[in-house]
Formats: sequence, C-alpha cells, structure tokens
Amino acid sequence: MALVVCLAGCAGPALRSQSPEDISEAIDSKTRLVGDVARPYGNNYIKVESVALVTGLSGTGEDPAPSPQRATLLHEMQTRGVQDPNTLLASPNTALVLVRGFLPPGVQKGDRFDLEVQTPSRTETTSLRNGWLMECRMTELEVLGNQIHDGHLLATGEGALLVDPAAAESDPTALKRARVLGGGTALKTRNLGLVLSSEDKSIQLSSQIGNAINRRFHTFNHGVKKGVANPKTDEFVELAVHPRYKDNISRYLRVVRSIAIKESVADQAARINILERQLTDHVSSATAALRLEAIGQDGVPTLIKGIEESDPEVRFYSAEALAYLDRREAAAPLARAARDEPAFRVYALAALSAMDEVAAYDELRNLLEVASSETRYGAFRSLWALNPRDPLVKGEMFADQFSYHVLKTNGPPMVHVTRSFRPEVVLFGENQRFETPLILEAGKLIMINAPEADGNIKISRFGVGKDETRWVSSSVDEVIRTVVELGGTYPDVVQLLQQAKANHSLTSRFEVDAIPDSGLPYNRKQHEEDGVDPQQNHPAFEVTNPKPELFSARNGKR
Repeated sequence: MALVVCLAGCAGPALRSQSPEDISEAIDSKTRLVGDVARPYGNNYIKVESVALVTGLSGTGEDPAPSPQRATLLHEMQTRGVQDPNTLLASPNTALVLVRGFLPPGVQKGDRFDLEVQTPSRTETTSLRNGWLMECRMTELEVLGNQIHDGHLLATGEGALLVDPAAAESDPTALKRARVLGGGTALKTRNLGLVLSSEDKSIQLSSQIGNAINRRFHTFNHGVKKGVANPKTDEFVELAVHPRYKDNISRYLRVVRSIAIKESVADQAARINILERQLTDHVSSATAALRLEAIGQDGVPTLIKGIEESDPEVRFYSAEALAYLDRREAAAPLARAARDEPAFRVYALAALSAMDEVAAYDELRNLLEVASSETRYGAFRSLWALNPRDPLVKGEMFADQFSYHVLKTNGPPMVHVTRSFRPEVVLFGENQRFETPLILEAGKLIMINAPEADGNIKISRFGVGKDETRWVSSSVDEVIRTVVELGGTYPDVVQLLQQAKANHSLTSRFEVDAIPDSGLPYNRKQHEEDGVDPQQNHPAFEVTNPKPELFSARNGKR
C-alpha cells in the first residue's frame, strides 16, 4: 500500500490503492467542490535573474571578457551613475556574476528570499569567498539574438556572499558559487488564483465559487472585513493569501479546492457523516480531514473525535486540520507527532506555527529541549513564524546582516547556522564555551587565537594601516559578538564555527540546516496495536504532501 498525496494543484490527497472501487464510491458525493471545476494559478516559483558585480575579493576576481553579460552590467552601472565603470570592472578585487532567485507562490511585497550567485562558465575568477554582492535589479531574463532581454522588475538583491566554508581551495567549482541568504527583496505581491475549466467557465459559476470561498475565508484590510476571493472574469478567480496559511501555501490551495461550491445545511450534515466514517479509516483519513477543514467550524466536532482514535494516522490528520482551524485540542497530538514520528514532523511543526493558541506555544517551547536536532531547530523556526517578536526567539540583528539568538534552554548544547531561508545563528543553551588552545580564522581579516589551555582568547583584525586586538573569554557568545564588532560578516562567523567544530574546539553539537524533511517513509507495522496478524504484510508508505514553505530552502520570508 503506497500513500500518494497530490502536490499543490490537486483537490486533495490521492489514496492508497486498497479496494479502489470502494474508496471512490465512499468519497464521491453529490456535492460539487471547487476543485472539481477549477485548478490553481500562480502556485509556481518564478525565477528572477540578474547580471551583477561582486566586490571585496582578495585578488581572486578578473576583468571580464567582452560578452552580452559584460555589456548588460556596464549599461546598468552607467545607468546608476558609476564613475569609470570599466576601471572598476578591471580590478582583480571585483567579479562579474550571474544571480538568480525564486519568488515563491503568494510572496508579498517586501518579503525576502535567497539568492544563488555564480561566475559565468568562462571566467578567470578563482574564488568568490569574502565577496559582497552589489545591489542589482532582478527580472525574468531571456537571451535572444545574442542579447539579454529582461522583463518587468520583480525584485532587488544585495548582500554578503556565503561560500561553503568547508570548500577546499583546490575545489574551483565550489569556490565560484555562493548564496546570499535573504538577499533578495520582492517588489511586488503575487496573488494566487483559480482558473475554471473551459467546459465549466461562466460568470455565474465564477461568482458562486468566489462567494463560497469568501464564506469560509476572509481577511481584514484596515479593520474592514474582506473576503479572500475576487472573481475577475468568467474563468478566473483571484485569491489573496489567508494569513493562517502564509507559510503553507500548498495546503491553502488544497483546502480552497475542497470547499463546496453550493451546499444546503442538510446536505452538509449528510456529507459530514460520510466524512466521519472516512476519517476513521487510515486509507482515507487524509482526504477526509482536509475536506472537514474546508467546511470550517462545522467540521470541528468530527475532527475532535478523530484525535481520540487509536490509529496514529487518523489522530495526526485530524489534529493537523484542527490546527488550521485554530483549535487548542490540536496542540498536544501534533507535538507528539513532531517528537515521535519523523514522517509527520515537518507538517506537525508547520501546523503548530499556524495556531494562535498558548497551548501551541507551550508545546513548541518544550520541543526546543528534545534530543533531535531537527525537532529542536524546527520548533525554533515554528516559534519564530508564530511570533517573531516573542522575546524567546526575537534575538538580535547583527550588522544588518544576520539574526543572532541565544536560547535559555535545557537539553544538549547546540549551535545551529543556516545556508538557506535567512542568515541566522542560534545557540541552544547559554554558557557554551570553546576548548582551548585553538587557532581559528573568521574571513580573511580576523584571527582567533588562544595559545594556552583554559586561557583567554585573542581576537585580532588586520587592516591597512590599522590593526585591532581584543581579549575575551572562551564564551562562544562573547567570541561571536566580538568578531562582529570587529567587522566580521555572517560568512565569517559560519567559517569560524565550522573550523572550531572540525578541530574539536567546539564541543557542542554543531548543525547546519537541520530542517525537518518531507517525503519520509511511515511504517504502519511499527504502530499497529497488539493482536495484529504477524504474517500480514504492512509495507511502509511515503508521505509526499508538499513541503510547507516555512521549511522550504527556496523561501526566505522575514
């Protein structure tokens, strides 16, 4: 039995092929759902690109050869009033680079996203390490007739380049690639939409769909209640993103497409009875829970019954739906799923982050102290998404480059850094210390040295005509702060932490992008109750729900 759940664009999860005729007959009803007549629009990632200039290199750049990319960059520099751009390009401390990023579905104006930076295929640039991406304008690009043509301006990009600190100097490919975490800024909001099928399109149906969605979802604009759906034509309904689903757009679209277009009170009651039976069967529980979530508050009593079932799948899908209905009853079973079942972890954490309930906050707070690094960091990101201003996770912004957080938690001490989403350092546990003696580097200008065991640490910055030295304790927090005060960037801090872990100077657990994953196998046999026939086959199935944007590497919302 293999569970296959549709990606965004499907009305709901497909079911494992167990008695397909019976399943189809059970799920089908006379009620027409939005997904029966409309498909999503705008649920794709839009690639934006730019030709840009990197500065701050240590003689590893080049004067780029004549090319369409060089011509584009020169034109951009002249447009911005750069004096003598050819001389600047000729410097070995600069490099022409290609920049790209991906605007996610539902991105809002001002949202941040990651940028990928690399040199052109034919280049004499040897390394982008320690570079800074100058501000660039990002559009959809196309090469026609040996010329680069751009579309509408959709984003801007700028920031410190993060080259993999572990990349060896003998690996030229790795040294010529970098990321700028959260370096892109969206300039326009991307609303979603629904496109009616050609055989169903009509002004009347478009209006009915808009009304049905607005009965279920609304937002507030300057205190005025407003529905999320706006029928534009006979075949297109525009959708605003509901705030509760801002970090799980794919689920939002699946719920919207599970809404009944037109249904009487009696018909809805009858359908809820059918869904209740489907919910208690693990084969159909995912679809049933999604459709009960689409119904709204009238579906809550049935979902509450679901979280009391013995089957772990039924409990999870019921709790997940309840979370997006903001019911406190969902918090405990979702926390249990996040802690105990890796296949459900990413979805459980995303659902908890969508709740506006103290119970959800408390459960996430407790998950910060479990053994699993993925669960701990996933709980931190969920708490940040729930309320980035909460003192527990708010942290500090260092040098307008990266966020820094020291959490007062128990559990094994851990240091976490990111290579996606946003530049961020998180210390799980106070009073973490480096083991001395040690020698570390933080970029090309800062040296960290402790010649004696159990001694203080000397941090030196070397500059033209001016060197600066500080003596600090072996506190990880104090060292990081001092490096930043001396001009260190986020890539510099990541480099020193990776070096410290590699040479055993950092004894705490060190993790990079310990993000809960999707598409993991779930084995029912391990969760069956006693008394199940041991000869019966219980193969694992893969949970392939779309990964919530909160834990997607391409998204960088702040």
